[in-house]
Amino acid sequence: MNYRKAKAQDVLLLARLNQQLIEDEGHSNPMTVLELVERMRHWLATTYSGIIFEDERGVIAYALYQEELTQIYLRQFFVARERRRCGLGRQAMNILFTQIWPGDKRLTVSALWHNAPAMAFWRAMGYSEYSVTLEIQPKNRPGA
Repeated sequence: MNYRKAKAQDVLLLARLNQQLIEDEGHSNPMTVLELVERMRHWLATTYSGIIFEDERGVIAYALYQEELTQIYLRQFFVARERRRCGLGRQAMNILFTQIWPGDKRLTVSALWHNAPAMAFWRAMGYSEYSVTLEIQPKNRPGA
């Protein structure tokens, strides 16, 4: 497995993968691919770094993260649909842990509570629950 830093010319690829991530995790984000392209372009130009994992068959996964003084927040991690369930996600995460991210920072990631496969993956990678975000959608608001 090879990896490289994402560049501005990768934003369409990353936006398409991000759209698949949104679909697969059951997220409510309604953004189009073009909107995701612009958001990704902004993120890569400002506060986020991206890593693309590849091999001779093509893209395996990508990670989008923000490095701060004391922590690294993994905003997005996605393994291509046809490359799942064979340990490649674990290999990519181990590259992040050992070759890309410094070892002295707290690592955080967010996952949707109903995404059981993601929750199991993050626990298997060593993450544990820290907080829960609760919400009320406008249609379910009390008194509405």
